[in-house]
Amino acid sequence: MPSPRSRPVRCRRRKIASIWQWMLARRSTPLTIEARFPMTPLSRLLRNVLLGVLVCLGLPLLASSPSLAVAPASITPPTPLLWKVIGPRGTLYLLGSFHLLKSEDYPLAHEVDAAYAASTRLLFELAPKDVDSPQLGAQMLQAAQRHDGKRLQDDLDPATWQRLRRYAAGHGLPLAQMSGLEPWFVGLSISIADMKTQGLQADAGLDRHFMEMAVQAGKSVEGLESASTQIALLQGMDPVEQRQMLTEALDDAEQGATQTLRLHDAWRGGDERQLWQELGVQMKHDYPRLYQRIDVERNRAWLPRLEQRLQDGQGDTLVVVGALHLLGPDGVVEGLRARGYKVERLCAGCRTTPARQR
Repeated sequence: MPSPRSRPVRCRRRKIASIWQWMLARRSTPLTIEARFPMTPLSRLLRNVLLGVLVCLGLPLLASSPSLAVAPASITPPTPLLWKVIGPRGTLYLLGSFHLLKSEDYPLAHEVDAAYAASTRLLFELAPKDVDSPQLGAQMLQAAQRHDGKRLQDDLDPATWQRLRRYAAGHGLPLAQMSGLEPWFVGLSISIADMKTQGLQADAGLDRHFMEMAVQAGKSVEGLESASTQIALLQGMDPVEQRQMLTEALDDAEQGATQTLRLHDAWRGGDERQLWQELGVQMKHDYPRLYQRIDVERNRAWLPRLEQRLQDGQGDTLVVVGALHLLGPDGVVEGLRARGYKVERLCAGCRTTPARQR
């Protein structure tokens, strides 16, 4: 007979399992996209940026079987967000990722394939061993557990709570099991499930694609930060940000994820101007604290690691990180330029570069 102390743990595990089973059960069925309402800056920026963080952390939980998707030959490969940085004893290739992609986003452009072939080492936001760690999902879910004695509905106004109940009833969301979780987790769970209905899959994401290739090829793979660092980003959200994220996740689910699809299209087209405007400019203006924490501080922390790769003479490196980290005046591209390195974008027919915009 289990001890009294073991029962709550098993109960909590059953709740967690039911939540992830719901997320994994969402099918990729087409939806009609209708942009009926204007979206707030927070919807455009906060939810999409933090969604990338959660997807990176949740790859082993959200992915089905690993697969390298291949598109018909008639589909034009995406225009890459790819930069080459030349150092005294090594070269970096900086590749802007979209963490969830579609099967038709493959194959990739020849410039990307060439950069991978030339690189003996790869860097990601998280190392593959951390992404695939059995403990990672449990750590993230533990971070989402409430410890203030309140329930999810205590954080929401009556109208939002009723909307969430309607969504849960219509989509099989295990709302009762989520009552003890933070709003950020519930909102991002809805967003991920909604993105999957648009055909966007974590196991087709650029990060997972290159992680699998590099591990199979025996190339060196490392991460720029730890799982605990990324989890802390989510835990650091204040109550207002969390409530807004959940509200906007419901809005976007009702409207058909139009913003996410626009960002995906911009990534596919290599349109750094649109990505920077939608992911960076407004966040920097309207939410400077959040922008500082999510983008600026992380980019600054990465620069010494990247600079070391340019100077150690141990081979060239392909760096695969979220696209926002490479864009704008606080991005890694401009950070390395400011340190005196030659940086050039690699792609045929690139659109105009807004890297120095402020």
